[in-house]
Amino acid sequence: MSPSGGTFSNGTSSGSSRGTPSFGSEADMELQARMELKRKRRMESNRESAKRSRQRKQQHLDDLNSQVDQLRTTKQQLMTALNITTQNYAAAEAQNSVLRTQMMELESRLSALREIICFMNANQVPAAATISANNPSAIMSATANYYDPFGASTWNSGMQMVQQPIDHLLYQCF
Repeated sequence: MSPSGGTFSNGTSSGSSRGTPSFGSEADMELQARMELKRKRRMESNRESAKRSRQRKQQHLDDLNSQVDQLRTTKQQLMTALNITTQNYAAAEAQNSVLRTQMMELESRLSALREIICFMNANQVPAAATISANNPSAIMSATANYYDPFGASTWNSGMQMVQQPIDHLLYQCF
């Protein structure tokens, strides 16, 4: 069928019975034109659909890249916070170690001071006992000078003792 008139062209004139247009050939042409129009619409629709699909795919890819960037930023912030926390922890551990060492030293000094007090008290009580073994009032007056580290005089001057360094107290005992 030729597009110009719906006739068959085989090189002969249109007067032959094979080349004459018929009702069926016009219907075929209309059908073919409709099919061609549908095919063009379908192709256009497919192009648009493929374009929308590529756009959705690109949008999804952009969203994923944005999410990756956001996660990298969050990771960097968390790593920074972790490093700071680790440094703070190490500093606190070092400070605790120093404080433990100082505590042990102070406990040792306190123990030495208690020994000195005990020694001083032990030396003063027998001396008082030798003053007058038969006179209890003499022993009481001698023990009035007895060193009482936790007595009233200590509590009254407690603030002064707290303010004085432990080395100063150690030297006061001699």
